[in-house]
Amino acid sequence: MTIYGDDPDPPPPAHLLRNTVRKIRRFHKGGSPRQQIVIFLGWVFLIYAVFRAHQYLFAKPSIPFLVCETPTHEQSHHITLPEPPDVESLSRTWKTLQAVYDAHPPQPLDLTLKSFQSLSDFPDLEDIKTHTQISTEDAQASRHSHVQVTKKLLPYPDRLFSGQGIVMLAGGRYTGFATTGLGMLREVGSKLPVEVWVRDRVEENEEWCKELANEGIACRRLSDYMDTEMLEHGYQLKISSIFFSSFEQILFLDADNVPVRNPDGLFKSKAFKDTGVILWPDYWTHTGSPVLPYVVGLSDAASEVLRKDQTAESGQLMWDKRRHWKALSLAAYYNYYGPQHYYTMISQGWAGWGDKDTFTIALQSLRQNFYMVPHQLVTLFVNGSSDGIGMLQADPTKEAGYEPMFLHSNIIKWSIRGFLCSGCADDEEDPVALSAWENPESSINPHLKQHRRIFSMEHMKSMNIDPEPLIWKSFEHVACRGVWQRPDLCNRTREHMEQTFGYEFHRNGVSPIVGGGGDQICRRIG
Repeated sequence: MTIYGDDPDPPPPAHLLRNTVRKIRRFHKGGSPRQQIVIFLGWVFLIYAVFRAHQYLFAKPSIPFLVCETPTHEQSHHITLPEPPDVESLSRTWKTLQAVYDAHPPQPLDLTLKSFQSLSDFPDLEDIKTHTQISTEDAQASRHSHVQVTKKLLPYPDRLFSGQGIVMLAGGRYTGFATTGLGMLREVGSKLPVEVWVRDRVEENEEWCKELANEGIACRRLSDYMDTEMLEHGYQLKISSIFFSSFEQILFLDADNVPVRNPDGLFKSKAFKDTGVILWPDYWTHTGSPVLPYVVGLSDAASEVLRKDQTAESGQLMWDKRRHWKALSLAAYYNYYGPQHYYTMISQGWAGWGDKDTFTIALQSLRQNFYMVPHQLVTLFVNGSSDGIGMLQADPTKEAGYEPMFLHSNIIKWSIRGFLCSGCADDEEDPVALSAWENPESSINPHLKQHRRIFSMEHMKSMNIDPEPLIWKSFEHVACRGVWQRPDLCNRTREHMEQTFGYEFHRNGVSPIVGGGGDQICRRIG
């Protein structure tokens, strides 16, 4: 890092001090003691006035330091790439479990998904009790299948997994979100290896994967380990990427999850060491069918035992495979039959239909401990409006008070294409496909056009974070230096960074760069 600044201000003239002292001595030679005191105090005041006048008239204005550094992506080239998993052994393990799942399906396999009358108001208890109809025979058959599956879960496979790392899903439009999340991991200082999983070769970008490899980030394809044709829904990909990852201890992040602090220390946290699983809360309590506790062995009949439980928000989760391998395998069973049965059984079609609570239910069913972060999430809004951006989830190492760790951008998803690209949409007549810069209806369009912050600085200061400038550094890499670089997009990105955050782009910290790629990214501090 290089810092450029100015010399300090020169001291006041020495002769001014000498003359003042000489005059004070001369006046002290004569006069009564009272006169001498009055004269002395008068000259003290005069000296103070002279110094204040000098500060006002001759001091230079404060000029912020120009701090320049090599782009963070280039600083990450020393991070070791994770070793690939043992494809043959892992595939064999999965096929064994898949045979168990196929032999013991829940009933019915086409559980009807019905919408509640309102998705904005939490359903009342009577609606929850009667919303999904499951016959006694089907409930008993599902419970029997569940018992058989838990009996046949495989022991932890030694030597298949090792180390700690971060897992993220990408592919399709989520690849754009992942570029931001991965960039922010390195911007906030994470040094952990990362695996980015995609469904198959069609969703893999080889050039991007080569670029990621330089930063300790490896691309993996689920299709190398399993038949991905059987995955009906994107929600089923998460458990698969965790299952097949080479890491024994995992921090999973959704592609649209942006860390606002370095998460590496979470693996050393007391919560993770004590339990081996950390989950983060969602907004609401459980809305699942009362039949669910009976099916998974939490009660001997239909029950409301889960009703007051906090649901989980799985945009981020931590998992120790060695300690919770069977719970992970049971969660995989729920996801295997998720779209047809368990997603509806767990949420009944209210907010949160998908994989997110399959992890919690599996742990509870097997009576395994886990840590649910006690701090409620905080909703982040667009600066100056009531439009939501996403969910700020807490740092689990700070039990005494809320401090943010992750921004799960489930509403406004951060990607440079989605923010500033022009002409990137497949259908320019569809405003959903337009970038926020192109779409006047977007809640962040005026912020981009007028070069204003999207986050409220007052809100950020209250939580002692400022992630937005770092997010834009990640954007700049994609637009100006990465495999998707475009000159027009690069220029718009850098213009916004200069006007909004005070960034400058220099060669070796000296000459500003207009367009093109600068060797250094600079910002005025102070």
